[in-house]
Order: sequence, then C-alpha cells, then structure tokens
Amino acid sequence: MFLTIFNSNKMFFLFILFFSTLISISANSWFGCWIGLEINLLSFIPLISNSNNLLASEASLKYFLTQSIASINFLFFILFNIFFMKNFEMNNLISIMINSTLLMKMGSVPFHFWFPNIVEGLSWFNCFILMTWQKITPMILLSYYFNKNFLILIMIMNTMIGAIGGLNQTSLRKLMAFSSINNLGWMLATILISENLWMFYLLMYSFLISIMCISFYLLNMYFINQLFLLNMNPMIKISLLINFLSLGGLPPFIGFFPKWMIINFLIMNKIYLMTFIFIMMSLIMLFFYIRIIYSSFMFNYLKMKWFKIYIKNNIIFFINMLCFISSLGLIFSTFFFY
Repeated sequence: MFLTIFNSNKMFFLFILFFSTLISISANSWFGCWIGLEINLLSFIPLISNSNNLLASEASLKYFLTQSIASINFLFFILFNIFFMKNFEMNNLISIMINSTLLMKMGSVPFHFWFPNIVEGLSWFNCFILMTWQKITPMILLSYYFNKNFLILIMIMNTMIGAIGGLNQTSLRKLMAFSSINNLGWMLATILISENLWMFYLLMYSFLISIMCISFYLLNMYFINQLFLLNMNPMIKISLLINFLSLGGLPPFIGFFPKWMIINFLIMNKIYLMTFIFIMMSLIMLFFYIRIIYSSFMFNYLKMKWFKIYIKNNIIFFINMLCFISSLGLIFSTFFFY
C-alpha cells in the first residue's frame, strides 16, 4: 500500500526498528533497555530523513536531538539509581526522573513540544510509526518502574493539552499529533490498570490511526482546507466520518470500547474527578474531528469535471471493510461485557 517503503534500504531499517523494540522489551537490565532505545533511534532517523524534503531533514535533526537528550538523561538516572537504591527519598525522586525521560521519549506532556513539529515534516507512513510503534518501548519500560501520583498528574495534563492544542490547528498531521497526545493520557491510565488492557488499547488506537493515515495518504491530504476542494466519492467521506468518530470515542463505534473499560475502572475505584476530565476532553476532541468532517460534507466544493480523484476499487473496498469493522464496536462490547 505504501509503495515508498518497499525498497531494500527502508525495509532493512524498518526491520532494525522492530527488532530494537524487542531488544528493549526483553532486556533483563536497564542498560539493555537503553541499548534497545539507542538502536531504535538510529534506525528511525534514516526512515524520516529525505534529502528532497527540507522539512523531513529538519524533522530528523530535531528528532535526533530530543531523543538523544532523553537517552543521556535516562542513562544518567539509571546509574544514579544504582548508587542511591537504599535511600527511600532519593528513590522517589529518581523514579520521577526516569519516568520523565521515558515520557520525553514518547512525546508526552510536558515534553511534548517536539512532537507536533516533527510530525509536520513526516510522510503519513512515518507519522503512523511515530504515533504507534515508537510509543511501545517507552511505555513498557514505564510500566516496570513508575511513580503513581506523578503518572496520574501526567495523564490529566496529556488529555487536556492534547484536546486544547488541537483546537487551533489547520494541518491534519498536527491534528493527528495532538490526538495522539490526548490518547497517550488514556493509554497511561491503562498502565495503572493492567498490561492486557494497555495492549488492547494500543491495538485499537493503532488500527484507527492506520485507517486515517492510509486514507489521507491515498487522498494526498495534509491540510483541512484540501477537504473543501475534493470531489470525493461519498463512501470515502462516510468512512472518514465513521473512523474520526471512532477515534474520538463516540459510543456505537469500536474506539469507545477501550475508553469505556478505562472509565469503568476509574469509577469503580472512585476516581471521579479524573473520569470527568477525561470525558470532557474527549468531547473537545470530537469537536475538532467533527469540524474536519463538516468541511468535507457540507461545504460547496469546486466541482470540476477534470478535478476528480481516482482510487483503485480494491483500495476503496479495503477502506470500507476497515470502516465496517470500526462501526461494529457496540456488538463487540456487548459480547465482552455480557
């Protein structure tokens, strides 16, 4: 589908990228985890740096700088942890510091400033990798050693900044980046609950983000105003609508299902304020998703006979099939809960 990835160089770096994540996850020491993170960084940079595109070169440099700073800090605090392991107060501080470096790695608040800027310079395929696969290693390492109170504060900030930051954007890539920051808040909540739920949430989120990235890649869209001009197939518009609403977590769709499980857990544990903030921020997310859809559905777009988008039928069928799976959320959730 993404024909640009099927050359031997990129396939080689992609393989190393996936392999490095497995190294970090299966390492039995912090030093092994750090080596995996470094290999991951050095394999992702060749994928994003494209000599033809200045924005991509700038993005690769910014990515390298932020990730290497996070890696240096990570290594420093691991060594620090070895020296002060028996001192309880220092241990608390070190756990916050190690958590901070991992949060910086995944582009979480308050270290999120690099994330939308870098996403802006990437292709849709690289955006997909950065928003899904690159979050796996830091989040699993975070689940090994986290400071609960610190993580709860970070979760709330993630959902708030992800929702508010996306309001002012016209670039679809930046919107997806802020959406990713918002979903990161929910994903961190699943770490506190169970690893299985985290994996389920990540799979669901990756599934929905992949549909969005494939759709935007095929339509060659990067900004909201491109949706006004498109003489699109109504089925593509409907599939975009369904997948955006699913990504926002609207009840009948499958994107709501993992969020429902998190809300259920938070209410059972009487964490009402956090639940309220999470739900309110989801409403703001839905507002700017609907704004994108509204522009493609309602505006009088330029209808010129020569300005048509032709997409192969089998690809439209593929997108519609994924969209059908996305709309089956209520049925799946009924099976799981009853």
